[in-house]
Amino acid sequence: MNIREHTEYIEEQILSPHAQLSSKSKGRARPERKCEIRTDFQRDRDRIIHSKSFRRLKHKTQVFITPEGDHYRTRLTHTLEVAQIARTIARALRLNEDLTEAIALGHDLGHTPFGHAGEFVLDSICPYGFKHYEQSLRVVDVLENGKGINLTAEVRDGIVNHTGENKAMTLEGQIIKYADRIAYINHDIDDAIRGGVIAKESIPKHCLEILGKTHAERINTMISDIIYESANKDTLSMSKDVYQATMDLRKFMFDNVYIGSVAKKEEQKAQNIVSELYNYFVKHPESLPDELQVCLENSDIHRVVCDYIAGMTDRYAIHKFYEIFIPASWRKA
Repeated sequence: MNIREHTEYIEEQILSPHAQLSSKSKGRARPERKCEIRTDFQRDRDRIIHSKSFRRLKHKTQVFITPEGDHYRTRLTHTLEVAQIARTIARALRLNEDLTEAIALGHDLGHTPFGHAGEFVLDSICPYGFKHYEQSLRVVDVLENGKGINLTAEVRDGIVNHTGENKAMTLEGQIIKYADRIAYINHDIDDAIRGGVIAKESIPKHCLEILGKTHAERINTMISDIIYESANKDTLSMSKDVYQATMDLRKFMFDNVYIGSVAKKEEQKAQNIVSELYNYFVKHPESLPDELQVCLENSDIHRVVCDYIAGMTDRYAIHKFYEIFIPASWRKA
């Protein structure tokens, strides 16, 4: 029995009957020789962490576009917070922590530059539409390394079903939807207060009474509620009061931060950058990088351009905009 097999044996002994065992994975689209040390889900986690798409998340917007300050969240720090919350829930429920972590780390790999502002533009301009969770799956299946990174079916399923009405086939995957929401609601409150967009006093009092008055208290309440409501069950849930308070807090954030606030004042400029770049590369495919020229042999120009722009960081998108649309003499000024 090698190390991986021993780990799989331990999983069978200690994990919940509702957990997804590594040894019972549905496998990969392209069969591979098993690792002697790592389980398939551990291996998936490592592939995601070492991907270029994962590294680019550090320069992609969460909520604030080009914020002035070192402590605002980026798409990467958001991803790490989701992973921490998800692992806590998975461990407490005796679910597969490795699978949960892999999904959490990969769930936003397909996010555009400038956050949801970039996603909105690509969805409206690309003939195929654009959803970041579908693009995240495309990243791991096709785009990373030019051939994808061949993840297991359970990780792929969790990534593409982490938001909206979609429902992952494993409880580990379903955790990510809760963890994602818990993370962004709470850290966006923190960033919005830091940025002067909202005041602590403006947060609905009934939400604070139920969830807690501080960032840590609210996260602890939400996580603990899921754990106690879901223990020894084949489904995940929150209690009625905590769920309603969480959704009310989410609505407050949409009304006061996510839509039309000072936090979003640069959004139109960012959307114009994405739109102009998209239209330019569709009209001038010869300007695409050499590695994408090959993709044009098998893919539609709109698909290739959408993939290219979605993979950009904020600063690279701005750099390309300057390079293409701003006269060289002005760029030096």
